[in-house]
Amino acid sequence: MNHISFTNGDAMPVLGLGTWKSQPGEIGAAIRQAVEIGYRHIDCAWIYGNEPEIGAALHELISEGVVKREDLWITSKLWNDRHAAEDVRGAIETSLQNLQLNYLDLYLVHWPVCLRKGIYLPTKPDDYFTLEEQPLAGTWKAMEDLAEAGLARHIGVSNFSKKKLVDLLPQVKIRPEINQIELHPYLQQKELVDFCHHSKIGTTAYSPLGSRDRPERLKAEAEPVLLEDPTVIAIAKSLGVSVAQVLLSWSIHRGSSVIPKSTNPGRMKENLEAASLSLSTHDMDAIGKLDRHRRYISGETWTLHGSPHTLDSLWDE
Repeated sequence: MNHISFTNGDAMPVLGLGTWKSQPGEIGAAIRQAVEIGYRHIDCAWIYGNEPEIGAALHELISEGVVKREDLWITSKLWNDRHAAEDVRGAIETSLQNLQLNYLDLYLVHWPVCLRKGIYLPTKPDDYFTLEEQPLAGTWKAMEDLAEAGLARHIGVSNFSKKKLVDLLPQVKIRPEINQIELHPYLQQKELVDFCHHSKIGTTAYSPLGSRDRPERLKAEAEPVLLEDPTVIAIAKSLGVSVAQVLLSWSIHRGSSVIPKSTNPGRMKENLEAASLSLSTHDMDAIGKLDRHRRYISGETWTLHGSPHTLDSLWDE
């Protein structure tokens, strides 16, 4: 498996297992099966609500000698209500306790959105802080402290636009090493991906298959279905592989890591095999023409109820 390399010599497998929407009672078994299949990169977040079960599975796997801790790459994320500098360390310590780990390989600021402590999803205007009230630079300084304390070997961001990165970079001591963003052929974000790679910030693609199983409140009527795209289907048939494998390979060919979610052993194995799939220049060019700038995770969750955010200000588009 190829890796994303870091300046200190660490290497993150380009294909990992996403855990958003993996249900309690399922995710523990899925983690065990994934590691036994060959996964070494697991993407988590406190807000997903399943870190304790993931941690129990990881503890068993490591204790039984199935895998060594140093062979795993474990990511988690800082939720929006813990952006205050004094709350950041407590947030990672909670995830570490849940995951039964002494350190994370990567810790990300989940969204450039600030909520009052204890507010997980906003319901009224007072639930928010503006970015002027709670600047991202202050949160980032606390993230740097985590790296210096050894609680996170690497730190990064998620859902950050080019503008937010441009604004943040002059204020950092440790550069964000990853920006985890929605990426797939219908949302290719070429300018942002190019900027990140030019700035030595890696990219990780979430919702790479179109996130058909996301909550109904996040879906639109008659939305395009990525897995049913005729161009991608034709390429998959020509190569004798699945549509999902083509979509995952496309992200890897662009230099991004990718974190498809599954709890099905057969699909997990199939997804992992996409890391070794080769797409031709013709295939990549054909997929490159599919961009619709279509977000499946629109960000509207953060623009409701008198929010200081709009979709324009969230994505800076």
